[in-house]
Amino acid sequence: MTVTFTTAAIDAHEALHHGEAARGNTVAAAEAGQALTAALSGVAEYDKILVRAAAGAGKTYALRHMVRQALAHPRCSRVGVTAFANKQIFPLAGALGRELGAERVCLFVARDRALEVPADVRDSVSIATTTGDIPNTCDVVVGTSHKLGALGELKRLIENVGPAGNGDLPFDVLFVDEAWQLPGHRYATVQGLAPISVGVGDVGQLPPLEPGQQNPWRGDAGYNPYRAWPTSYPASATTRVVDLPAVWRPTAAQLPLWRAFYTDWDQLHCVAGPGDRALDLPPLTGVAGSVWAAVAGGAPTLLEVGGLPDPEAPDIDLPLLGVLEELLDPLLKNGFRTYARSYDGQGRPEGEVVVDSANPQGDPLIVILATRNQAVDDANDLVERLTERYDLPDGVLIASTVDSWQGQTNAITVAIHPLSGAEELDEFNSAFGRLAVTCTRATHGLLMIARHGLDELLDTTPARPGTPLGEPGPRSLPRQTHQRILAAFTRGALTVAAV
Repeated sequence: MTVTFTTAAIDAHEALHHGEAARGNTVAAAEAGQALTAALSGVAEYDKILVRAAAGAGKTYALRHMVRQALAHPRCSRVGVTAFANKQIFPLAGALGRELGAERVCLFVARDRALEVPADVRDSVSIATTTGDIPNTCDVVVGTSHKLGALGELKRLIENVGPAGNGDLPFDVLFVDEAWQLPGHRYATVQGLAPISVGVGDVGQLPPLEPGQQNPWRGDAGYNPYRAWPTSYPASATTRVVDLPAVWRPTAAQLPLWRAFYTDWDQLHCVAGPGDRALDLPPLTGVAGSVWAAVAGGAPTLLEVGGLPDPEAPDIDLPLLGVLEELLDPLLKNGFRTYARSYDGQGRPEGEVVVDSANPQGDPLIVILATRNQAVDDANDLVERLTERYDLPDGVLIASTVDSWQGQTNAITVAIHPLSGAEELDEFNSAFGRLAVTCTRATHGLLMIARHGLDELLDTTPARPGTPLGEPGPRSLPRQTHQRILAAFTRGALTVAAV
């Protein structure tokens, strides 16, 4: 038995690749840098510079470049760098330390988290757990918003490290990485550390805290402190907004899916060209052969399954996971390899990276993503069975919740569609960010599985107002957003015989 797949209804028309695509990000980053220079020089009144990016656009690289640019300005003597979580700031601090020197970069971390700092980061930075421990040689201080925004921290910074070049505040610029994951109430605790804030991030990711149905701030239906903080400032005359128009992560064939999420971008291109990423599959037959051949083509692939027993809940679905296990089994039993063309900093091809599942290196090869913790527990059981069955090395197969996998990258994503088995759209299963994160982690292949009936659900579910990015503003129908995204998938259907 095989499955026939139908090619996506949309393609990546007028797409730029390689250096032509990367050049757009270089130009945009330069525009943001010029705005920052103008603000530091006092010739522009910007107090917010927002660099908006799609997933996999190389945004952290742009942030590090702007940090170096700020420090080179005569009116900037010290900068702060923050984000919501330690897992975000640890690698960022390490990268800055390797570029600038450990004596210039301080990782400001809570005492009980200091032991969690990876060895390569520890070797690249100065580490302080109290304000008084920050070395006077450090002109970059990196810490979470909880650490830098702790009660009384502004006063302690002024007393221990003194004001920066502006003469009043401890930093001349505050850089916020993964800015669209930092909610407004957390940004409020660090905003006053510098006269200029630079936010860099992916506008499609989930915020770190999920708001409830009711706005906790009474009397203002348009304000929610759990919103990503940059959404409050684009209309201000003192804010400069720049979009990065290229993504480095996906295959060329995945670009229509990226464009389906970021519809308000004037342009979006892909550094990887056709054929730059490939999967070398073992000999496979039947349904598994059909499915993995479709995934290996590079386009996002959706397999809808019918005939299954009822699930425990729409998003806790052991029968559907059983189908996934049958698909993964022959692939992992026989092994596979990934191929990727490498590029220089300007997007020009310069080599090839080959990773064998027998000896994985770098990002995980296959990640199973689900929405609920219980569903991931079931997926972890699957991972443990297959890992033990074939003695898989670390890094071949793991499982995670979508929320926990934000900011991570892997070769192949296998995910259960959030709407699989649903009877209606709700706040959780139709969240734009959750689906966006699910679909934008993979560098080589994306396989989405779902119970049969997604089209019927979206055709018949009551119209439900909402916004694509979960923010106040012009309203659109979530079901239309879902339909647009599904149109970017190569699709196949499988009916399982009743037992």
